[in-house]
Order: sequence, then C-alpha cells, then structure tokens
Amino acid sequence: MAPLKIARLDLMGSHSNRYQWLMKNFPLSEAIEGLPWLAIKPGFDMKVVRGGDSDDDTRVLLLRVQPGVVIERHRHTGEIHALNLAGERKILETGEVIGPGGYVYEPPGNEDSWMAIGDEPLVVFLTARGAIEYIDERGQVTARSTTTSVTAKWQALVARA
Repeated sequence: MAPLKIARLDLMGSHSNRYQWLMKNFPLSEAIEGLPWLAIKPGFDMKVVRGGDSDDDTRVLLLRVQPGVVIERHRHTGEIHALNLAGERKILETGEVIGPGGYVYEPPGNEDSWMAIGDEPLVVFLTARGAIEYIDERGQVTARSTTTSVTAKWQALVARA
C-alpha cells in the first residue's frame, strides 16, 4: 500500500468569525443550486459544475455525502483539490477529521478512503484531474471514474430531466 500523501489546510482556525459563519452557511449560486444531483450510490450524489470531452480536462464537482456513507479506497492518477463547504469527513487511514472550510490537496498517486461523519450532509467542492480508480484490498482496480465518464453520466441525467 502506498503511503498516504495528503496536504491539509484548516481554514476555520485562522479566519474571522465572519468567514467561519459563511462556511457554515455557504450560499451556492442560483445556477449551481438549480443543477440536478446525480446519484452515484445511496447517500452519495454529485453535481457536475464543469465536465469535459477529454480525460485531460479538469472536472469541477460538488459532492453531497450523507453521514455514515463511506467512500471506498481509491487512487488518484491526477491531483485533487477539495474544499469542505458543509459537514465533516474522516480520513479512514489516519482518523483525521476535515470540517467546514477545510481544504485537502491530494497529489497524483494518492490512495485513501473516507467517511462522512456528524449530523449533517457533507458538501465538498472539488476539482479533479485524471482518473479516480476504486481499488480492492489486493490493489486491483474495481471501478474507474474519469472526466469523460462523469460528463457522459451527467449529460444522460440532464437529458432525462
């Protein structure tokens, strides 16, 4: 198993009370609020803010994860930038808790799994490059998500709406 490589910046402790209030009550634009949620699995939904027609494109996503839902072990082939807008998540390998306003950078090759915790849904704004490969206990890829695969699922959802 590759060592966990996550850079974390907790913005809540270093900002004003106003910033902390805003992060707990973060208003999304009407355009983003109006986008439908794409169900990935029970308790895990996403909005595609920006997709693409190439896997070289950076996708911009809004994730919503209900408390208790686990995001299984996965590997990133590109970098991830993630900002918690609401709720909390726990990195299962380290026990570290990321709360509202917490920023996480994951470099290419990083492997991790995490769980939404607390009493409210976790909402994460993130950018992703490359594939996200879900892996089993032997390190074998069981599922793969890319910019083009996410965009195609999103377009199908919007076409049905």
